[in-house]
Amino acid sequence: MTTRNSTSTDTANAPGAGAAPAKQVGRYGMLPRLAGNSYIPLGLFARVPLAMLTIGVLTLVTAVSTSYAIGGFAAGSVGVGAAIGSPLLGYLADRLGQKPVLIVAAVANALIVGAAVVLVYATEQFTPAATWAVLGTTFLAGLTSPQVGPLSRVRWMALSRKLPREQRGAVVDTALSLEGTADEVTFVLGPALVGLLASLVAPWLPLVLAAGMTLVLVTLFAIHPTQAAVGTRRAASSGNAGYVPEESVNWFKVAVPVAGMLCMGTFFGSSQTALTAFTGVHGSVDQAGLMYAAMGASSAIAALSVAYWPASFTHAWRWVLTAALMAAASAAFFLPGNLGAMIVVLLVVGVPVGPTMVTIFSVGSVIAPPQWMGTVMTALASGIVAGTALGSSIAGSLAQSAGYQVAFIVPAASAGALLLLGIVTAVVLRRARA
Repeated sequence: MTTRNSTSTDTANAPGAGAAPAKQVGRYGMLPRLAGNSYIPLGLFARVPLAMLTIGVLTLVTAVSTSYAIGGFAAGSVGVGAAIGSPLLGYLADRLGQKPVLIVAAVANALIVGAAVVLVYATEQFTPAATWAVLGTTFLAGLTSPQVGPLSRVRWMALSRKLPREQRGAVVDTALSLEGTADEVTFVLGPALVGLLASLVAPWLPLVLAAGMTLVLVTLFAIHPTQAAVGTRRAASSGNAGYVPEESVNWFKVAVPVAGMLCMGTFFGSSQTALTAFTGVHGSVDQAGLMYAAMGASSAIAALSVAYWPASFTHAWRWVLTAALMAAASAAFFLPGNLGAMIVVLLVVGVPVGPTMVTIFSVGSVIAPPQWMGTVMTALASGIVAGTALGSSIAGSLAQSAGYQVAFIVPAASAGALLLLGIVTAVVLRRARA
């Protein structure tokens, strides 16, 4: 296992310094004391390139090829690559440690994204062979995309194990709430940054910037002293003293939160696609991204509140409650007849979304043994990616054939499925405790 940098001034109190956070510090004030002052902003900005990748590829390929279909296929190949590569990178991080895996992924991803930009501009005519070459390159870009968000959650859970047992639950809830908010912020910031740079400068700039940010920020995240708090299965198997013995993982139990994240991704993809169709009728499709940001904003703010929910309100029943609220709020998608009313609906719908996502990650953290935490966390993130692609395709087909109101059935159904999975989780975890 990698050794901790004892000379780091940034983490004098961080990974495993042994001192518990001061009692007078608030919930979120505990986190910098545990991980170091630079860790939270670094973890936020290091995940921005991934949020820029899909929409950046879509923008570039569509602009150069003048084909929405080819652009859509290229963006879809990024999603497929990320869905496959995410749990693979998580498994390797569990096996080898986060530092080497993230550094290799950052370098490989930066080079591949740069190669994709060159290839797209070098393709004079998008023949079938040239198109497949572009799709293969964008698939590799998704496959190698560093999974900063899930692996950051793993670090928080590893750091929490350095604290007294009675403090761990509050710290994990707070950290996962912050991570959920960071995800929501980057989901909004990434596409907005792509749109701004592509429209003001050139379609290639967002991807070049994303490649540079990946190379620099993900590498800094990889070598941050917090990575030393995360053990490896290889270290455990070699008899490393002080590390938790390896436990088996019940993949059936893990499948439930992964399925929940698949439904969550389906909700995201379908609501965004249906909203695009809605704005096409009542305004302009260019307004869809800004309107979707309204849901992201209320979701991010609500996610922060989870840190203050009582410990007696268990993760399983949190899932049931927030998913029920999502299902009820999703019914309002069918009501608006203008953009203003839809913004109000999006703000309301977003309130239970952030807490639901935080809760599902929390359930994953409860189910997964420490040595499998990276694999499970990245599998949950992979579920979101795969679900987004699924929801977008289904809602897009319905919007094209039957209109936006029918397309809104998909996010409503996804929220209903989340509610059913929450009930299943409550039963499974109650039996596990029994």
